[in-house]
Amino acid sequence: MANVKIKNTISECIAQIQSTDSDYQVKEKALQTLVSITKASPSNRNLVLQNNEFIPIILTLLKSSSSSPTLLKLSLSILFNLSLNPNLKSTLADMTTIHHLNTIILSRGSVESSRLAASLICSLAMLDKNKAVFGVANTIQALLKAVSGSKGHVTHHLLSSLAELAQFHGNCTLAVRADAVNVLLRVVENKDCEDLSGTALVVLGLLARFDEGLKAIVNTPNIVGRMLDVLKGRCMMSSEGAAEILIRVFDESEECLKEAMGLPDLTFVLAEVSVRGSTRAREKASLLLKKLEANESDGEDNLVFMKW
Repeated sequence: MANVKIKNTISECIAQIQSTDSDYQVKEKALQTLVSITKASPSNRNLVLQNNEFIPIILTLLKSSSSSPTLLKLSLSILFNLSLNPNLKSTLADMTTIHHLNTIILSRGSVESSRLAASLICSLAMLDKNKAVFGVANTIQALLKAVSGSKGHVTHHLLSSLAELAQFHGNCTLAVRADAVNVLLRVVENKDCEDLSGTALVVLGLLARFDEGLKAIVNTPNIVGRMLDVLKGRCMMSSEGAAEILIRVFDESEECLKEAMGLPDLTFVLAEVSVRGSTRAREKASLLLKKLEANESDGEDNLVFMKW
């Protein structure tokens, strides 16, 4: 009986949203009811999506220039709630919906709508087979462009979406080609957004797992010195990320390792992190110190050999 009542409520709400006779207040109340229903339980979410008219109506609201920020926010809230069901992620991640989400995060309109759109992308991308779909739909480029122009707490959600999508190799390639390394480094080095630095470095670390990403990072001017500046900060997550980047950079490039040997502060800073950092930061800093010591020993051995 409860399911029947909920299904009837859902049908009534959808009819009110769809009706040309419904005024703004009626549509807003209907959407608010659907937000509450979809927030309540996974079974309710399945019931909503069983109504074949729901998705087309919501998409109409997303793309309509006449939709108010409130109606847009409520529509996105419903879709986000639905995306929490693993079995609905694939259905929701169709090209039409994704293109609308790209448009919303690039529109520089409502901050709340942009946040919800980014959160929805992140939620849908948690299904691995959806990651490639977002890549095809140019979401990587849209997210990076949005990060470049965003301010405040929206950036965190945009970066979280990038972190989820960058777990797929093809998306890393797209990100590198869209200048992701420089975009992310600007976030890392923005003193006004120090809390975002750790997340941006997580994305850089994901890009560094693949050749094209690692080469782009290695070829970035003064990358060792820039990571040293991060290590000097107080954010533990940033220290972990910077140390991870340096490990990969040193393994890839002898030039970068030589550059590091010429930075007198680096050993001291790494020693500090190896004692006072988080568990992961301490482990990574200790590994970096061993790499520097090994390189110094090799240099001394070569010098002795040359003298002999």
